[in-house]
Amino acid sequence: MIEIPELAFGGLAAGTVSALALGSGLWRSRRERARLRQEMTGLRHQAEQSARAGAEEAERIRQAFTAELEHLATRRMPAEASRTAHPHVPVPGPVGPEGAATEPVLAALRTAVLQERKRVDAAARAGMRGTTREIQASLYRLQDILHGLQQRHDEPELAQDLYSLDHENEQSLRRAQVAAVVCGAWVGLAREESHLVDAVTGGQARLSGYRRVKLHNHLDPGTALVSHAVEPVAIIAAELLDNALRHSSPDTSVVVNLEHVHNGVAVTVDDAGVGMAPDERAAAQRVVAGTDPIMFSDLGDPPRMGLAAIGQLTRQFDLSVDLSTPSPYGGVRAVLLVDKHLLSHIDPALRPAAASTSPSTRTGEVPRPEPLAEPAEPAGHSGHAGHAGYAEHTAPAEHAAPAERVEPAEHTHAPAQPTPGPDQPAPAVDDLPRRRRRQVSPDQAAMIRPSAAETAAAPARSPEETAAALGALQSATAAARDAARSEGTAPR
Repeated sequence: MIEIPELAFGGLAAGTVSALALGSGLWRSRRERARLRQEMTGLRHQAEQSARAGAEEAERIRQAFTAELEHLATRRMPAEASRTAHPHVPVPGPVGPEGAATEPVLAALRTAVLQERKRVDAAARAGMRGTTREIQASLYRLQDILHGLQQRHDEPELAQDLYSLDHENEQSLRRAQVAAVVCGAWVGLAREESHLVDAVTGGQARLSGYRRVKLHNHLDPGTALVSHAVEPVAIIAAELLDNALRHSSPDTSVVVNLEHVHNGVAVTVDDAGVGMAPDERAAAQRVVAGTDPIMFSDLGDPPRMGLAAIGQLTRQFDLSVDLSTPSPYGGVRAVLLVDKHLLSHIDPALRPAAASTSPSTRTGEVPRPEPLAEPAEPAGHSGHAGHAGYAEHTAPAEHAAPAERVEPAEHTHAPAQPTPGPDQPAPAVDDLPRRRRRQVSPDQAAMIRPSAAETAAAPARSPEETAAALGALQSATAAARDAARSEGTAPR
C-alpha cells in the first residue's frame, strides 16, 4: 500500500509539473500575442506611411498637372496660335513629363486655328474681289470717257491735263487689278497675240516713273506672246519695275534687258537701289515662286500685294520669276522667264511693234511705218500703249465688263479706195471696213512729221512742249479731215 504522504507528494509533484507546463504555455502565448501586436503595429505604421506617401504623391501630381495646364493655357497655346501666322515664333515645351498628355490639345488647336484663318481669309478675299470688280468697271468707264475727250479736244493745255488724268487713271487700274489678282480673280482682260516687247512696254507705261526705265530689246523681230500670256506678263513686268523704281534713287535708272535663252525668253530687271538682305531675298523668292498659298492677312498693313500678285500669276500661267541674284548695280535683279510654249511669232512686216517700244538690236528688223496723221501716244501716257492691246494704232473699244473686256486687234493701214460710181460694182457685203491712209498736203505733212535731222537734233521735250506738239498734231489732223471731206474722199 502506498502511504498517504507519498501520495500527496506525488500529487503535489504532478500539480507542480502541470502548473509549470500551463505557465510555460501561457508565457508562450503571451509572447506570441506581443509579437503579433508588434507586427500589427508595424503594419499599421507602414499603412499610415503608405497612405501619407500616396496622398503626398497625389498632391504633387495634382500640383504638377495644374502647373502644366496653366503653362499650356498661358504660354504654349498662344504661341501655337501665333505660329500658324508667323512660323518663326517658337512654342515652349512642357514643364514636366506630365505635359506629354497635352500634345493632342496643341494639335487640335493648330488644326482649328488654321481652318478658321482660311475661312476668314476666304471671306476677306471675296469681299475685296467684289469691291475691286466694281472699281475696275468704274475706272474702265472713266478711261473710255477720257479717250473720247482726247479725240474731241485739241487744245495743248487741255490735252496735257487729259493725258495726265489718263495716266493717273491707268495707275489706279493697275492697283485695282493687282488687288483682284491677289484675291483670286482673273486678270480681267483678254488680248490677242502681241509682241513681247509691247507687253513689257505696256507694263512700263502703267508706272509713274516710267521715264527712268531703260529697255534694251535683244529679241528677234516678231517674238510675241500667246494671247492668254500677254496680260500676265504685262502685270508681272509692271510690278517688278514698280519695285525697282520705288526702292532706288530717283536719279538712277532701271535697266531692262529682253534676251533669248535656251528655254524661252528672259526679261531681266536691274536696279541700283538699296537691295535686300539674304533672308529678305529668300522670303521674297518664296512668295514669287507661287508654290505655297499666301494668306491675305500675311501681306502686312497696308497690304503689300505686288510680289503676292506675281506669285499668283506664276502659279496660274506657268511663268517663273527669280530674285535670288543681286544686281551688279548694287540693287536687286529680277528675272522673268517666259517658256517656249508661251511664245509665238508675229510677222513684223504685217504687224510691227508699237512705235514707242525699244527697237530690236537683232539684224533684219523690218522698219516701222511712220504715221501720217495719227501718231502713237507716248509710252508714258498709258491710254493706248499700256491698255489698248499694246498696238500702235487701235480703235476705241466698246465698253464691256472688266472680266470680259476684249481689246481690238491692230488695224491695217490700207490705201484709200475711190468711192464707187454709179457704174461700178459695190463692194462685197462681207468686206470688212479698213482704215485708209489720209491724204494730207505737203505743208501739213511737214507740220506733222519732222525730218530725220530735226528729230535727231531735237532735245528732250518737257511735258508742256509735248502737249503743245500733240495739240498741233490734232489740229493738223482735223484740218486734214476737213480737207478730205470737202474733196469727197473722207475715209470711213
